[in-house]
Amino acid sequence: MVKTVDYESRRRAVLAATINKYSQDAVPVASLDIAEAFDLSPATIRNIFAELEEEGYLTHPYTSGGRIPTNKGYRYYVDFLTERRLLEEEKESILMEYRRQIKRLEDVLEKASEIISHITHYTGIVSFVDWHDRFYYRGMDFILDHPEFWDLETMRLLIRMIEEKQRLLYIINRDFNEKVKIYIGEELGDPKMSNCSLVVSSYRVKNKPMGRLAVLGPVRMEYRHIIPAMEYISDVVTEVLNSL
Repeated sequence: MVKTVDYESRRRAVLAATINKYSQDAVPVASLDIAEAFDLSPATIRNIFAELEEEGYLTHPYTSGGRIPTNKGYRYYVDFLTERRLLEEEKESILMEYRRQIKRLEDVLEKASEIISHITHYTGIVSFVDWHDRFYYRGMDFILDHPEFWDLETMRLLIRMIEEKQRLLYIINRDFNEKVKIYIGEELGDPKMSNCSLVVSSYRVKNKPMGRLAVLGPVRMEYRHIIPAMEYISDVVTEVLNSL
């Protein structure tokens, strides 16, 4: 019984390590990349890879090569495996941006989109409940740095999605109860965004939801950093707006 629990824990750890490695490097992860971290042989890691692939959490783009996470793998990772962390200096840099005297709602929200983009290195988006066809966004240049979007047609569709606004606003402004909601690939409900993930949080004024903050990036995004960043930025924006 104990061996089964230990083995399952090891499999989950291997999955998490594989996703973290792929998120950083954007290249298929080989067994040798993971073996040393766990003091296991590459053959043992390959066996674990094969089991995770059979269960739908990993796949491989070539007959012989490393593994990459599936959207199912990312979903499991986000729900159960992420060790979420935000550095204290990042928190301080966010606070410093708002220590300048910002008095207008529009300036607070525009600054939020800049901060999100700067902290996450993806596209930051901010909506307001009373603006039905308007949002702020920053950092399109970041998202276009990622190989998932180097295809010209994919790039064109993504830019059009942001410029046309309505579809993206519909997704961002959906109701949810969690502090942060993560949409991965097909969960966005739009084939044009199958390579994307969207991490959304809310900000509040006088304890009422007033709008959304979002990060748009590739499915291969750094969730362990993005999720706590969005939680913290939401709290800061809420505090600033309530002090205006």
